[in-house]
Amino acid sequence: MTFSGRLIAAIALAAAMLDASGAGSEPKVQAGWNVPRTEHGQPDLQGIWTNATLTPVERDTKFGTRLVISEDEAAALEKENSEFRDEQNKPTDPSLGIEDLPKDCGGGFSGVNCGYNNFWVDPGAHLLSLNGERRTSIIVDPPNGRMPAPTQLGQQRLMALYAAYRGKNGADGPEVRPLGERCILSFDSSAGPPMLPLLYNNNYQIVQTQDVVMIHVEMVHDVRMVRLDAKHRPASVRQWMGDSIGRWEGDTLVIETTNFRRDQSYRGSSENLKVTERLTRVSPTQIFYRYTLEDPANFSAPVTGELAFNATRDRIYEYACHEGNYALPGILAGAREEERVAAEKAGKP
Repeated sequence: MTFSGRLIAAIALAAAMLDASGAGSEPKVQAGWNVPRTEHGQPDLQGIWTNATLTPVERDTKFGTRLVISEDEAAALEKENSEFRDEQNKPTDPSLGIEDLPKDCGGGFSGVNCGYNNFWVDPGAHLLSLNGERRTSIIVDPPNGRMPAPTQLGQQRLMALYAAYRGKNGADGPEVRPLGERCILSFDSSAGPPMLPLLYNNNYQIVQTQDVVMIHVEMVHDVRMVRLDAKHRPASVRQWMGDSIGRWEGDTLVIETTNFRRDQSYRGSSENLKVTERLTRVSPTQIFYRYTLEDPANFSAPVTGELAFNATRDRIYEYACHEGNYALPGILAGAREEERVAAEKAGKP
């Protein structure tokens, strides 16, 4: 092989290694397909989409820096999940008690935390597929596909958040309970930003006007209004899901969100978190979604993730969280009963 040939081969190998290490990739529009336009000439992102996927936000450490795996590896993981779900779908013996619940019911839940049986969850059946690649994690940077270590301030914030609702005063009143438990926002970060998949209700509807892009989230029925070509509101005005402004860069919608509320946090983030999202429609049935988190006071490095929003024929259903929210009054009532018993033992009224 000539020197120039070896050089080309070396560059190709380096590029392949970089891609496998977790650097992500640029969205590739389907060959021969043109992005549709709205009546205002903007790229049309409208429709109902789902980001359900078996691919986790953070990569399993066994994959190291491998972002992309083969079709055979992906098929094996999907088969393993299907068999697990089949096992979970078997009827439960009605004579079993709460202590007999499964030790592992999936999704990180075990034992008495297996409150949902498999009927109620819908995390998807396939690993994430972007640009024809099967992904091991949504996070692409850091290269190991995992959240960076929190700063010292970030660790303190996480401990304070945990203590607020897991400590001795964690059931003093509804205000100290997590937002999802109170039906104010979705669990974790389904409403976003960033918009990430959960156990169920991973559906979104996008509606556009000339000046606004509306993102309707099925989980907890959240609605985010992205104001186009606008300026952020003053820092004193803080909203659930932050203040989102957008602009078009070619066929990509770029959304910048700041001004979060102090009591809304993603993985310990502060109210000064900045989230930048990029949505590019790459085919009739897929939007390539990329997000970057920047919060230097809490995260030791920025975080970037990539995800597919796939078209679905499902409809958006009302998420009537409060109607079935027995957990919140149950937690508070249980705490009051514990206080009553303790006071009775201490001879106090």
